[in-house]
Amino acid sequence: MNMFRHELRENRRSMMIWTFSLAAVTVLFFSMYPSIEKDGDQFIKVLQNYPEGVLKALGVQINSITSLLGFYSYFFLYIMLCGAIQAMNLGIGILSKEGSGKTAEFILTKPVTRGGIIISKLFAVLAILVITNLVFLVVSYAMARAVAVNDFDIRAFFLISAANFFVQLMFAALGFFVSVLFLRIRSVLPVSLGVVFAFFIIGMFGSVIGDKASRYFTPFKYFNLPYIMKHSAYEPLYLGIGAAIIAVSVGAGCLLFIKKDFHGA
Repeated sequence: MNMFRHELRENRRSMMIWTFSLAAVTVLFFSMYPSIEKDGDQFIKVLQNYPEGVLKALGVQINSITSLLGFYSYFFLYIMLCGAIQAMNLGIGILSKEGSGKTAEFILTKPVTRGGIIISKLFAVLAILVITNLVFLVVSYAMARAVAVNDFDIRAFFLISAANFFVQLMFAALGFFVSVLFLRIRSVLPVSLGVVFAFFIIGMFGSVIGDKASRYFTPFKYFNLPYIMKHSAYEPLYLGIGAAIIAVSVGAGCLLFIKKDFHGA
């Protein structure tokens, strides 16, 4: 429990910055919606001048962009991108800071098992992501209600919003696995940005060329926002793949950490 509280204190400032950033981006985009809804026809005409590949890469659905959920799903892609960076930072930093700071050996001398160390750190990451997403959900729903001209599907709205949390869990799990493999990562952010943007580019490229198989290789595409808007549900196949990624990454990372040899600096 002490280690759990310590991790929360250590990451408190970072959590506040990321939470504020996600909320600020949400407020900024939703504040644009009334003018877009009002001049919807002109806005659509402008979008129709863009190449189809560009629209697909940006996640723009012309037939629904002027609806609240359609506009939300458009900019939500960038919410997920920011959320993924936050989660990857947390996942990689969970152990790499101990390795780069040469404190791993010190922690292991404490009267707590390696399993206890991992559990405390993982629950701290989970708590940070839950807090971030609760604030984001409250802000996004309040803004949606404030700018909505017509009623919208609340279930679909919450499912879209929750997709950020699930994507973050996947990237946090992947980051945790990376942190165990390479314990002495000195700079977390470049690694996080590289991994996240690699997956993001794969998703964009797959959308442009219409390659459905690429969806399996990027968590950003596991939650098809047009599908969620239409069916008010997630696709079971990709939800299962996401759960498997989390389970395998965390499980493999825990086993490696428990058996890993630590050499004094």
